[in-house]
Amino acid sequence: MSKMEVGVALGLEGSANKVGVGIVAHGKVVANVRRTFVPPPGAGFLPRETAEHHRKHFVTLVKEALAAANMTMADIDCICYTKGPGMGAPLQCGAIVARTLSLAWKKPLIGVNHCVGHIEMGRAVTGAQNPTVLYVSGGNTQVIAYSMQKYRIFGETIDIAVGNCLDRFARVLKISNDPSPGYNIEQLAKSGTVLVPLPYTVKGMDVSFSGLLSHIEKLAPAMLAAGTATPADLCFSLQETVFAMLVEITERAMAHCGSEEVLIVGGVGCNMRLQEMMGQMCGQRGARLYATDDRFCIDNGAMIAQAGLLMHNAGKHTPLVDATVTQRFRTDDVHVAWRD
Repeated sequence: MSKMEVGVALGLEGSANKVGVGIVAHGKVVANVRRTFVPPPGAGFLPRETAEHHRKHFVTLVKEALAAANMTMADIDCICYTKGPGMGAPLQCGAIVARTLSLAWKKPLIGVNHCVGHIEMGRAVTGAQNPTVLYVSGGNTQVIAYSMQKYRIFGETIDIAVGNCLDRFARVLKISNDPSPGYNIEQLAKSGTVLVPLPYTVKGMDVSFSGLLSHIEKLAPAMLAAGTATPADLCFSLQETVFAMLVEITERAMAHCGSEEVLIVGGVGCNMRLQEMMGQMCGQRGARLYATDDRFCIDNGAMIAQAGLLMHNAGKHTPLVDATVTQRFRTDDVHVAWRD
């Protein structure tokens, strides 16, 4: 445990369809509870409905987290919440709870960048020292490396995130959203045998998924009707194509940085096929792959607590008047004061 991990932080996450509360004490996760808003098949999650879901569960989750950690408010050193990026209405729920707890408990408040939360949780859980990071989720797709107290973005999507691409194709096939559309696509893809050619769009260090999604959305009904491909084949083809694009730009970033570590974070990072493809690339380069399971890959409160505790010990607090949210909060806008 480093000196930056001393203390106890309570973290609140609610930037998308997951609402979670976690507690990190002296570098260890002692509580990490969450709920998921699950819309019906063929539908996505809308901001208002998602926010209503979060409002129903936040207070209960705070109580559950304290009970799981066997702690009271007196044990908490700081209140951390997701400032952004994310969906406006759900983010506001977390900020309101955080401000209320900060005032009621007289604890310092810390607004955390969602992506930085993922990175710091991944580093803490896996022990990765200075990895090239692939951050892949429903709202973000970035290749990141650390330099001079910033998480620098080497490449990213120029339109939609990879998780959004997968989720929206799941709607076309009317795949269940429980536990998540991406997980269900992954399971279906395992029985796919036909690789359907799809657009492969890598532009330097950046990727594009919107054209690929439009193409497969138009292609799918005709192929399914003709019997030339099954839903499993289409899921398999989509995964293979988008993951190959991600592996390519990650390897290019590694070569630029001279990196020997890759850390995958974000909800899509749970996908075992992505981990397998990235692991093969790392093996060829003599590098090491780090990834986490769904406890920490998927949005959770503990990751906000982990990053917030590091910020707390670096003296980075958020005045109440600035304890707002923003839907656009770049990873490289954060001063990473807790790292050399």
